[in-house]
Amino acid sequence: MRELLASSLETAELSSKGFRDVGRGPGSRAGEYVEWLTIRDQAQAVIDDVERIRNHPLVPPSIPIYGFIYDVASGKLKEVKGANSIGKAA
Repeated sequence: MRELLASSLETAELSSKGFRDVGRGPGSRAGEYVEWLTIRDQAQAVIDDVERIRNHPLVPPSIPIYGFIYDVASGKLKEVKGANSIGKAA
């Protein structure tokens, strides 16, 4: 990401080999100072978050907690079934 931003601020293209710069500069080195917190497994991250919320002392067990992933390509929400079973109301 840092290299892409340093080269160009245009949207990069995603190919089977990863992101590829398709823009024309100028870029910016400001990306060097961003802490890029990537998520390797989105579904597991949602499950972990739902579990953390479900077990929080300020969240009553009667409140259901749901877990979804937003698909930026389609604009739809994808249900994370494991998360929703963890977050079901008591």
